[in-house]
Amino acid sequence: MAVPIAYSVKNLLARKMTTILTISGMALVVFVFASILMMAEGLRQTLVETGSPDNVVVIRKGSESEVQSGIEREKAYVIEAFPEIAPSGKGGALSAKEIVVLINLPRRGEEKESHVQVRGIGDHSLELRPQVRIVEGGMPRSGSNEIIAGRQIAERFQGGGLGEAVRFGGREWRIVGVFEAGSTGFSSEIWADADQLMQAFRRQAYSSVIFRLRSRDLLPVVQNRIEMDPRLTLDARQENVYYAQQSEMMANFLRILGISLTVIFSLGAVIGAMITMYAAVSNRTAEIGTLRALGYQQRSILAAFMTESIFLGLSGGIAGLLFASLLQLFTISTVNFQTFSELAFRFTLTPAIFLEALAFSLVMGLAGGILPALRASRMKIIEALRTG
Repeated sequence: MAVPIAYSVKNLLARKMTTILTISGMALVVFVFASILMMAEGLRQTLVETGSPDNVVVIRKGSESEVQSGIEREKAYVIEAFPEIAPSGKGGALSAKEIVVLINLPRRGEEKESHVQVRGIGDHSLELRPQVRIVEGGMPRSGSNEIIAGRQIAERFQGGGLGEAVRFGGREWRIVGVFEAGSTGFSSEIWADADQLMQAFRRQAYSSVIFRLRSRDLLPVVQNRIEMDPRLTLDARQENVYYAQQSEMMANFLRILGISLTVIFSLGAVIGAMITMYAAVSNRTAEIGTLRALGYQQRSILAAFMTESIFLGLSGGIAGLLFASLLQLFTISTVNFQTFSELAFRFTLTPAIFLEALAFSLVMGLAGGILPALRASRMKIIEALRTG
């Protein structure tokens, strides 16, 4: 004969203060666990969505990012002559020779400076990134000191807004446009004319060559041609793969940090649940004896107390996830470990994170309730009634 679930729920409601405190402790742990995973996922998605599977990024072999790469002009022209590159709607091959540099800009309302990535673009750079669209102003004139800034730059950094000016590379650059790039890393960049940027920073090499293939199936052909050409010491990757690899180090660091903090906090939550359940067993000794006398078996008593503990864990998990989901309304920034530039992104709650956090709350509930439940189920009828 099983103890009704309503019995367990009513007992928790009868001890409102201890129940609320236990649920709050578990909710805090789940909130920390979920928020760290959401941060890592938000960073990963921002970088992955930055790239397109139709585009190919060519950088110097051994380089992890465009900031570390250098491609001489002669090699860049060789790459752009590949027949596998799709034609542009403007004429010529749909490719762009780009340069990436880092500058320091102060945040709005602060004196603290952060690294910002400036990308020197070519005539087809915008065509290669359809997710980028100008929302204020217009495109810079070729060969000028005019630049455009991503939405995150315009909102977060001094001099980044439309009509404002920033100084770097020994020149003053005026912002003539602000672009929106969705939830991608481009929103945290400044774009300028590649040739002007190379002159300002006295660079003789591009950072990368970006192009679109006629077909994705041609990628192995291009990679093999680059590998077999003794003039080229370069590496070609799909753009989305390139950005996904950039996210791995940071995302893994955040996951390890999150798991470490969660383990520490969860010990306190489990101990709190255990104390709550032990107190419930002590206060209900007579009830347990009465239930046994009425014919309820040990496994029924065990199941009743485990139900209470699982309810505590689930309630804490749902509450923690509810508060963690509100973080999706905020945009935060961090330093990209690969490029050392600031990257803005949002917390992202996925079904996988939701299920992981909920499962973790169940584990906490089970861990906190198993020992008190075993104690309750093993009580002797006579001793329980006498003690009560």
